[in-house]
Amino acid sequence: MSCNSAIIVLAIFVVILGACHAVTAARVGSMMMIRQPSSSSPPVHMFREPVHMFREAPAFRNGAECAADGGRVDIAMTLDGNYLRGTMAAVLSILQHTACPESMAFHFLTAEADDTGLAAALRASFPSLDLRVYRFDPSRVRDRISRSVRQELDQPLNYARVYLADTLPPDVRRVTYLDSDVVVVDDIRALASVDLAGHVLAAPEYCHANFSGYFTDAFWSHLALNGTFAGRRPCYFNTGVMVMDVGKWRAGGYTRRVEEWMAVQKRRRIYHLGSLPPFLLVFAGHIRAVDHRWNQHGLGGDNVEGRCRGLHPGPISLLHWSGKGKPWLRLDARRPCSVDYLWAPYDLYRYSSPVIEEW
Repeated sequence: MSCNSAIIVLAIFVVILGACHAVTAARVGSMMMIRQPSSSSPPVHMFREPVHMFREAPAFRNGAECAADGGRVDIAMTLDGNYLRGTMAAVLSILQHTACPESMAFHFLTAEADDTGLAAALRASFPSLDLRVYRFDPSRVRDRISRSVRQELDQPLNYARVYLADTLPPDVRRVTYLDSDVVVVDDIRALASVDLAGHVLAAPEYCHANFSGYFTDAFWSHLALNGTFAGRRPCYFNTGVMVMDVGKWRAGGYTRRVEEWMAVQKRRRIYHLGSLPPFLLVFAGHIRAVDHRWNQHGLGGDNVEGRCRGLHPGPISLLHWSGKGKPWLRLDARRPCSVDYLWAPYDLYRYSSPVIEEW
């Protein structure tokens, strides 16, 4: 059974039976059982050393089809203590589903003054992982941030993706950026190698979404501002999954372009939702669209209440818990949504009861 088939079978089973009772999953390799996590699991903040919080992942080796020179795939993510559990799951899912796990190179941006504990936790769980950690200075963006609908969206590290090209070393020419609340259930190389066709960014594009809702009436009533979309067909895209041509970003001065819109936002409120709208202002209608399977987003619900949402129809390569609800929090609180059981098999947190176990 392929990875996509397995995840779809599991998803259908969970959706049908619901998240409130113990269920039995379809056979995926071997018989498996899904059950509720224990309510006695101690919270993460009780442990000072993140290195002790997570189990070591299995070792993954390249398949025969991998390039002799390594064919390196550069992946960028942020590294934050509050989302470390999600980051661990994302990394495990990437390594597990790619044919060339040893070719993955991870670049982590962190705003932590002392990142040694977070990096040590990653290295302990993934001893062979090719990883580099970069310090992102929060002061670079703090005065540019405007308050949005959710406090988490206002954190400086949420804006680190704007500064990827300024942070990564010169040898990184293309990078795939992923949020920490994703799991990948396909070979990430297919996304990372997408033909950018001369564009700076590639991402799934959603032209059916209510694009105008991301901006205020003040923006749409100001011709000099909304005129930025003249001559293009702007569509929504989610910045939690992007492929970036780092060289083109640098050459085009796109960091400055995004910052300019952030400065406008500080003077007059023209948009909602933190770091997303300035990306839309600069890139909407000018990205390389990729298949929607690469961002099954919105699984965390809305940005206010985080209500449960189901899967969108179609094939799935990446699951994304964008929105307020995060699967590890809902599982530990014993209030999971059915889709959260699709995240649980990748959880390396040592103090939670396994949600999926073989028997």
